[in-house]
Amino acid sequence: MLDRKDHSDPRTPRDYLRLFSTGFAMGSADLVPGVSGGTMAFILGVYEDLLNGIKSFNLKAIKLALALRLKELLAHIPLRFLIALGLGIGTAVLTLSNFLSSTLADPTGRVFLFAFFFGLVIASVVAVGGKVKWSPLTLVALVVGAVVAFAIVNLTPASAESTPLNLFVAGMIAICAMILPGISGSFILLIMGHYDNVLSAVSNREILTLVVVAAGCAVGIVIFSRVLSWLLKRYYQLTVALLVGFMIGSLWKVWPWKECIVSDVDRHGDFRCLQEANLLPQDGSQIAIAIGLLLAGFLLVSVLDHLQSGGNPLFSLFWRRPQVAPES
Repeated sequence: MLDRKDHSDPRTPRDYLRLFSTGFAMGSADLVPGVSGGTMAFILGVYEDLLNGIKSFNLKAIKLALALRLKELLAHIPLRFLIALGLGIGTAVLTLSNFLSSTLADPTGRVFLFAFFFGLVIASVVAVGGKVKWSPLTLVALVVGAVVAFAIVNLTPASAESTPLNLFVAGMIAICAMILPGISGSFILLIMGHYDNVLSAVSNREILTLVVVAAGCAVGIVIFSRVLSWLLKRYYQLTVALLVGFMIGSLWKVWPWKECIVSDVDRHGDFRCLQEANLLPQDGSQIAIAIGLLLAGFLLVSVLDHLQSGGNPLFSLFWRRPQVAPES
């Protein structure tokens, strides 16, 4: 991947804090429709370790568990890595779901939140794109990824009944998007008509609903992580270029200034926007704050990327650090 350092075997408090913080960043991003936690994992250098950790839940792990060979099982599964990362993700979901839900419901708060994430995604495109060996073929992959992501984020959300089967399938599909940089699992839930239900279940601690969604997520991520890992091992440059395209295509969704053009009323009698159009900003004071937040998001990701890789395209111009060589 982008970084040869192995983060899957944390040993010091600093290692655990780093993984927890990375998980927190991933969980925070995944709560916002249009932003992916996979982007954070990619930038913060744990993406390949995450995929390998998920892949370790295989037939061998089942055999070791059934044979009660716990020492070998713990050596096979990077449990400390996954727990530290998972605790960060879970903490973000539990502590920020109410805040983000109320912020997204407020027109001004929504503009500011999306401005911050817009800058974050732009920085992610620059950071990851700067590590790709660009060629006509990788440029084609970039365009394909951007077109696919653009099409997905412009789909009209459906209305679906929250049956256990529907929630299981929604979780299974959404988790695949959550580990793809640029594709938001939250937005997939929105398209499938389950975003409000799942966010409400998190806020209200509806355990049964969360267990069903989590089961779907577990099945989906175990399957999809193997597909992604296979692609990255055999077609690394093409796959990363495709992922950068996904990020570019997702920018349309996180543009801060929007107008609702198609709406309806959900089963609770609440207003629901089904389709939005992007607008140019009008309020001067709002623009200044939004641009400040956009720059803050851009700089935050750029600094984190440079600290991680030493090769951020922006900061490399004036801040030299030893670079970690990417895989071919």
